[in-house]
Amino acid sequence: MPDTLTIKDNRTGKTYDVKITDDTIKATDLRQIKVHDEDFGMMTYDPAFMNTASCRSSITFIDGDKGILEYRGIPIEQLAEKSTYLETAYLLLNGTLPNKAQLDEWKNEITMHTILNVNLQALIDSFRYDAHPMGRLISTMAALGTFYPEAKNIFDPVCRQKQIVRIIAKIITIAGFNYRRSIGMPYSYPDNDLSYPGNFLNMMFKMTESKYKVSPALERALDILFILHADHEQNCSTSTMRVVGSSQADPYSSVAGAATALYGPLHGGANEAVIHMLNEIGSTRNIPAYIEKVKAGEGKLMGFGHRVYKNYDPRARIIKRAAYDVFEVTGKNPLLDIALELEKIALEDDYFVKRKLYPNVDFYSGLIYQALDIPMEMFTVMFAIPRVSGWLAQWQEMLNDPDQKISRPRQIYTGARKLDYVPIGKR
Repeated sequence: MPDTLTIKDNRTGKTYDVKITDDTIKATDLRQIKVHDEDFGMMTYDPAFMNTASCRSSITFIDGDKGILEYRGIPIEQLAEKSTYLETAYLLLNGTLPNKAQLDEWKNEITMHTILNVNLQALIDSFRYDAHPMGRLISTMAALGTFYPEAKNIFDPVCRQKQIVRIIAKIITIAGFNYRRSIGMPYSYPDNDLSYPGNFLNMMFKMTESKYKVSPALERALDILFILHADHEQNCSTSTMRVVGSSQADPYSSVAGAATALYGPLHGGANEAVIHMLNEIGSTRNIPAYIEKVKAGEGKLMGFGHRVYKNYDPRARIIKRAAYDVFEVTGKNPLLDIALELEKIALEDDYFVKRKLYPNVDFYSGLIYQALDIPMEMFTVMFAIPRVSGWLAQWQEMLNDPDQKISRPRQIYTGARKLDYVPIGKR
């Protein structure tokens, strides 16, 4: 049997054979289904793109029902255990793991590009002290592109690679400098002797010591968090990266657009919402009452459930283990007992089990960020830092995909038609 779908239009009695590829049909193939020759043709209506594939990609694989996440075919569990964030970023961008020489060169390139042009620091200085960290990040990233006018040459592979290196390298400096400025501290400049996560911690927290000493446990925990957040298929911000990039905008503008999408509380702010929820619960003895309140529709269980995962988010298991390593150094976050007990009760409750509401990546990540002394308003920035490698991998893949055109969704028009203009005196 050929891989086709036969559709009968009961309005006309006509049948149409539509080709199936990868269990998918092309939406444009439905355009042939018309009542009259003047018709535009059949469209699909899919608010929020719940069941519409906008691209073909070989970067990230997710099986939400089975709780599987893979980057370029490698399970996230193996990368979190054995890899580093920069090695994982190389994998996402290039399709394969680097050999030692390639990894050394890649790490050196990133390290050497962490410094910011001093004129960009003037922009950072200009923000109000209480400006939100994500607003600062978005504005600074967009402005960064003005320092590299050649970045518009997006189809020049050498030029494109240079911008990718710059963005991944400089985003930790942008985040660190904006934080220091917000608390009235002098900038802590990049230290080329430190790892990528270690350098970020240095730019955040170095005080008067001549050399910032990084705790290996905290450095590794941050590296793992960066790996887990590096990419996650066609989520809101990644789709935004592709949509903005489809107009052939430069990568700095595209990243700023993606970060703007991430800024929204429904996307990048979930781990902050978890902390607020745990603070609201206040004690393990209050958990049963809070659970009943959620079941009565009077609130949400933040950090549970996911648009894609209908099983335990594999990233949540890894973060939960990493949390214990962090707490051995920093001391236990007092909210951990509430989180553990809440997870235990929820996973035994038929209400949540039937709805497949399992902990997601945000449930424990906020606890780790708190232990690292990252302020809550910076949690979304911590999401954006590693996600730039995924955004750039997706952007680069889109540019090289001959099927991709400028993004232009259709609409179903529901307004009035053929009305006459009424002069203002007669309205």
